[in-house]
Amino acid sequence: MMRKGIVLGLTAAMVLSLTACGGGKTETTKAQEETSGGKSSFSVAMITDTGGINDQSFNQSAWEGLTELKNKTGAEVNYIESKQASDFVTNLERLGDSGANLLWGVGYACADAVLEAAGSNPDIQYAIIDNAYEDTPSNVTGVMFRAQEPSFLVGYVAGRTTQTGKVGFVGGISSGLIDQFQYGYEAGVKYAAKELGKDIDISVQYAESFSDAAKGKAIAARMYSDGCDVIYHAAGGTGTGVIEAAKEADKWVIGVDRDQAYLAPENVLTSALKLVGKAVQEVSEEAMNGQEIGGKTLTFGLQEDCVGIPEEHSNMPEGVYEDTLKVQDKIKNGELTPPTTKEEYEAFIAK
Repeated sequence: MMRKGIVLGLTAAMVLSLTACGGGKTETTKAQEETSGGKSSFSVAMITDTGGINDQSFNQSAWEGLTELKNKTGAEVNYIESKQASDFVTNLERLGDSGANLLWGVGYACADAVLEAAGSNPDIQYAIIDNAYEDTPSNVTGVMFRAQEPSFLVGYVAGRTTQTGKVGFVGGISSGLIDQFQYGYEAGVKYAAKELGKDIDISVQYAESFSDAAKGKAIAARMYSDGCDVIYHAAGGTGTGVIEAAKEADKWVIGVDRDQAYLAPENVLTSALKLVGKAVQEVSEEAMNGQEIGGKTLTFGLQEDCVGIPEEHSNMPEGVYEDTLKVQDKIKNGELTPPTTKEEYEAFIAK
């Protein structure tokens, strides 16, 4: 294995004060800054899915987005951490009773709970990450990401980097949403393989959990021992176990949702960024400014600068980062369209 460079520290530690609340934990941060008209009376709150607020992934990113909203606008922000799926409705009810103007459900697992709460509370605006409803209520906003786009980019990086000709993918819970990550990644690997004129095998396994780090570690350890030298995870908290396995095996791992290099500076090759926090902040600010955000689904991708890969790339082989940016440009201009389903993937690689 080539010697890996050390990635610089990327984020400062976030200090959270937690207090117990029913099915999980809750934190309320009062705005300490004053806007031009005095302290904002606008309140935004969120519930996590079962991955928790410190999942090193999309729940944590969403909370960081709300924290930035508070710092920028003086809005009051709040969260409740869900320990199990049965907490979702109760936690949304608690936040609704607190007087919040906008309530977020983080993760598609919260979709039914958000729909139920929105139906019972038509005067409250709701939003959900990673879910689009067929008939979106007027007080609900769906927020989706073209996750296949950054997944294709990191798949290309994996294909250009592997020395064994074998890479892996570890998913959380199989779903149409995670298909975007899997098939985008697989297509990127195959695109690189075709460019290099060689075959690259891809191992895929699901942990059926977004919070079981031990299972993620076991799956990844087995993949590494079977010859994979690069693994991409799209598994939330389960993925922290994949990263641990990479450290122990001294192999490459690709992070997800946020730049996860800080978890294993010598082993995180790159990350597929899905900037949940940025989207949460922007949509919340639109609602705060009186814009009509309900009754529709908003989609974020490369064009909106809400997905991609980190600029820091000291662990990549020479030239791979620059070539990956060229691939990114092809996606932006429509020359390449990463697949989101098995059928689209099969059609893509058949070209």
